Amino acid sequence: MVPHKGAEVGSQVPAIVHFIKGERNRTTIIDILVNTSSYTVPTLEMKSFATLLSFLLLSMQLANAAVYQNLAALPSNKQYDVIIVGGGTAGPVIASRLTENPRTTVLLIEAGPDDDGAVDLQIPANYPAGIERKHYWNYTTTPQSGLNGRAITYDRGHVLGGCSSINGMVYTRGAGDDYDRWAKVTGDNGWTWNSLFPLIKRHERWSGAVGGRNVTGQYDPAVHGYEGNSKVALPWSGPNAFDNLCLEQAKTRPEFPYNRDPNSGKPLGLTWAQSTFGGGERNSASKGYLPASVRSRANLDILVNSHVTRVLPTGKASNKDFRTVEIGTADGARKTVTAKTEVVLSAGSIGTPQILLLSGIGNKAELKALGIDAVHELNDVGKNLSDHIATVAFGTTTVPDAPPVDRAAALLQWNQNRTGPLTEAVGHQILWTRLPKDSEAIRTYGDPSAGSNAPHIEIALMNGLPGQLYGGAAVLLTPQSRGSVTLASSDPFTAPLINLNFLTHPFDIAALKEGVRAMKRFYASPVFSSYIATPIGPDPDAGDAAFEDFTRNVGITTLHAVGTAAMSAKGAKGGVVDPDLKVKGLKGLSIADASVIPYVPTAHSMAPVYILAERASDLIRSRC
Repeated sequence: MVPHKGAEVGSQVPAIVHFIKGERNRTTIIDILVNTSSYTVPTLEMKSFATLLSFLLLSMQLANAAVYQNLAALPSNKQYDVIIVGGGTAGPVIASRLTENPRTTVLLIEAGPDDDGAVDLQIPANYPAGIERKHYWNYTTTPQSGLNGRAITYDRGHVLGGCSSINGMVYTRGAGDDYDRWAKVTGDNGWTWNSLFPLIKRHERWSGAVGGRNVTGQYDPAVHGYEGNSKVALPWSGPNAFDNLCLEQAKTRPEFPYNRDPNSGKPLGLTWAQSTFGGGERNSASKGYLPASVRSRANLDILVNSHVTRVLPTGKASNKDFRTVEIGTADGARKTVTAKTEVVLSAGSIGTPQILLLSGIGNKAELKALGIDAVHELNDVGKNLSDHIATVAFGTTTVPDAPPVDRAAALLQWNQNRTGPLTEAVGHQILWTRLPKDSEAIRTYGDPSAGSNAPHIEIALMNGLPGQLYGGAAVLLTPQSRGSVTLASSDPFTAPLINLNFLTHPFDIAALKEGVRAMKRFYASPVFSSYIATPIGPDPDAGDAAFEDFTRNVGITTLHAVGTAAMSAKGAKGGVVDPDLKVKGLKGLSIADASVIPYVPTAHSMAPVYILAERASDLIRSRC
């Protein structure tokens, strides 16, 4: 292939690039390279035809990248090496990493809309009430026997970025012991904390504090990454008077030592809250891993507003090769797309088991009851759900309520420089603690934690609430209750049955009592004597029945569900995926999201999912 005689190759670049961007037609590009004389423009020096070709390929990336807004817009003649189902927290990570290789083509499918330009998602303080409901799946659990029959809202992200686009943004990795248990359960040392630590640093872009205040001593520089995708930061404001009281308490009570960084793998103690709002706005998986430079890659297509209904066998069902996805609409329209190499389910702890079950992958008897033919029996699909439950305790302070934030002025400040009160969503400090060894919960039911560095309880410290309230939320990080995700019907547009099964194991209510007792001990100090007007309540030591009834009536989810497609050792009878995240007994189908995590981490689940997705990317890359 040579340029037309009499035409300088370098002189054609601007015209050719213009043509590519206008026509998006690879066949015509070759024609132009063969006969360029009709597109002569002022000469641009180029060393060789190979240089021109490289330049053109880059231009083709800019021209041919696409975000398709609905199923009808997706071209029927395009083929992909990998299809990723779910654009939540994990999906964008994998799509971004795989397409770093220009030879790997990827289709990322998200059921919800694109998050690009959604200001309600960008402002951190919009969490939770200021986020539009169209960005949620709007799930509700089944009535919970452990919560006195209450059914509770179970929000999941229905938007590119998934839950990372709608959550509270708290960034906690958990204990190193959590990941070491993954390795022990799976028999794969690649899941240990030490093995994963380079990937942790790879994904993170530490951003200091919003607004640039001095945060010396409030984090450990050695445990963070600085060149990654996810912007992690400390709050814009602080330390305030309440923060300083808590820090002073940490100096006086050895049970609650100050820990300058919860993300070292050893989170126990009083820590500053780190969040994914670097730069003063939410940094979701979509923002961090799918910026314009990634979206412009020719080898990546993104399909939004499109619901995957099933994964299907490619060729004969007996081959157990599941590289085809079925995408559908509520009116019955269906379209299939087949991956050359692999389909990756990243639809989350609710969506992934729902898709598997609709596809006939699960418990044979349960599928038959719904009229679904079982094509591959895996009894643990949708089982083993674990989640963090929280209760609250409050007292009153001597400090008058602060005036409400001037929303208009705060919005103006945020728009001007991404600082101010709208850059924060939750409190400043978190207390991580273990149950006493002689507590009733541990003595009676044993220790369910992954190790001595793993907390049983997270206490989100709170103050300045209306009514001069202070106190906090006690979160059980090591629950023993297990729930499930099952199908309500064979209709993929009917919400699944989400049964968290909260407080059905007696350890959990006993542990929450210890969590509130720890909160009592933290505030029972001369440090707080001039601050506290009344102690926190309800008091678990004032009567078990009253405390239990209160907790069952107000207990809430932290939306950290995991385990519904858990990984286990290769050859193990239980579990859904092997340590390499391939679905057991199948070819061409893997899972990479919170559903594969076998035990809920002692952390908010977002950071562990980022870490898992980084390793999943490397595993899948090795197969492409």
